[in-house]
Amino acid sequence: MEKIWLESYPKQVPEWIDPEHFLSIVDIFSQSCEKYHDKTAFINFNTKITYGELEQLSQHFAAFLQQKLNIQRGDPVALMLPNLLQYPVSLFAILRLGGVVVNVNPMYTPRELAHQLNDSGAKAIIVLDKFANTVEAVLHETPLENVILCQVGDLFPFMKRCLAQFLIQYVKRSIPTYKLPNAISFRQGLKAGKSLGLRQPIVERTDLAILQYTGGTTGVAKGAMLSHGNIVANLEQISAWIQGIVEPGAEKIVTALPLYHIFSFTANCLTFMKFGAENLLITDPRNMSHFISELKKFPFTVITGVSTLFKGMLNHPTFSSLDFSHLKLALGGGMPVQETVAQKWQEVTGVPLLEAYGLTETSPGVSINPLNLAQYNGTVGLPLPSTEISLRNEEGGEMPVGEAGELWVRGPQVMEGYWNQPEATAKVLDKEGWLATGDMAMMDEKGFLRIVERKKDMILVAGFNVYPSEVEAILMTHPGILEAAVIGVPQDIAGEIVKAFIVKKDPGLTQEQIMSHCREQLTPYKVPKQIKFMAKLPKSTVGKVLRRELR
Repeated sequence: MEKIWLESYPKQVPEWIDPEHFLSIVDIFSQSCEKYHDKTAFINFNTKITYGELEQLSQHFAAFLQQKLNIQRGDPVALMLPNLLQYPVSLFAILRLGGVVVNVNPMYTPRELAHQLNDSGAKAIIVLDKFANTVEAVLHETPLENVILCQVGDLFPFMKRCLAQFLIQYVKRSIPTYKLPNAISFRQGLKAGKSLGLRQPIVERTDLAILQYTGGTTGVAKGAMLSHGNIVANLEQISAWIQGIVEPGAEKIVTALPLYHIFSFTANCLTFMKFGAENLLITDPRNMSHFISELKKFPFTVITGVSTLFKGMLNHPTFSSLDFSHLKLALGGGMPVQETVAQKWQEVTGVPLLEAYGLTETSPGVSINPLNLAQYNGTVGLPLPSTEISLRNEEGGEMPVGEAGELWVRGPQVMEGYWNQPEATAKVLDKEGWLATGDMAMMDEKGFLRIVERKKDMILVAGFNVYPSEVEAILMTHPGILEAAVIGVPQDIAGEIVKAFIVKKDPGLTQEQIMSHCREQLTPYKVPKQIKFMAKLPKSTVGKVLRRELR
């Protein structure tokens, strides 16, 4: 496809990046820790660690994993942690010794956890005690050799650590009963590692860095193999895009999305580590009052999230009273940013809510809007440097500008394939390195991409394509609707019809009012024929609506 998007690039952004500028993620980490040694790297519950402390703690923990638990180069280690200080310490420890990080959602059921541990072959797991009972339930059926248990306050000062654990365990009673007699505490590991030397291997671009599981919504979750080269390339692509806007050593970023999610992992943890930023880790963003109180104390310059997170903030009564004078960048990803949310965000903060696009298989960045954009434009921006785009029809033919086709991507950030699944890999990754994303997209004459819909979510009504996101966007313009989701349901005559699931803002809202609203703005075949009111929509732990659970 002709790279018409290059004409719309900001002046400072190059067409190509050097994917070999750094040898590995470890190389970037080491340079940042040296350059920003005395600056705060991460904050959580008012406890800070500097880049120098992060370097030292990760070295001690890496030495423990290597010397005591025999974790060697190439060995997978599972991380089952929310946003706590232990996450970056563990992450960089695993990477430093050449291990492979297996990010695990702490909210997994035993069945989901067992699948991921067995599929990855994880030799050890680092888990918060709150989720230890899930590990206990599957321990006997997995290859795990060691369990490292964390407590929320592991890296807090002594008195604060004791108080935090007392409140969590005996007042809130939020730690379920479990029996893991051979488990090792995180603090024990750190202490043991102090007296051990780390045999630092040379980690190379081709080494596997992360097994990031995806595809659970369409079947069994698959481990996307992301090498150090993939991640480093994406960091260089993002860095080229944000240079001149993001100031090294001066940014303060809010990380409310969990770091085990690929968007937060790369965009928040790694990119802003590279830029020497101060990173505020929010452990439970669903506790919106606490979240807002944390923001009041933190003069943040950058914030990322999914649309539902931004909406939750905007709906909180005290959010508008925050100081937004330092804010320079708000970025939405992981799911489509709703226009109503973006408009309200800019009204309240004075800063546009920009949208980016990516997926697990691309480390994840594919495209992003220019950071100097004046307002939300409904697109996911322009392809990143060194990224090729192709929009194809069912026969593989290239679609012209302005017409929708399946989005294919090629670039140095594209995964190596799915772990131990050559057939699944072959279905999405061709021999020329092109990845079929499964997303339907179109490109305008200036090169901006618009995601029309996930291919699998498309609704076929009497031979016409209906994209759920379009109908949802119209529904969300009704003042009586708080949340909306749309799916297709089988129907004898039309093949499928549109069904909408609505969470009311106005208790008196009726089905007829909704249909009348839609009839005014949608062609008849797109108007929902069935409407179901719900108290809430099913969502993933990062706030994405789970259409597969709607019936």
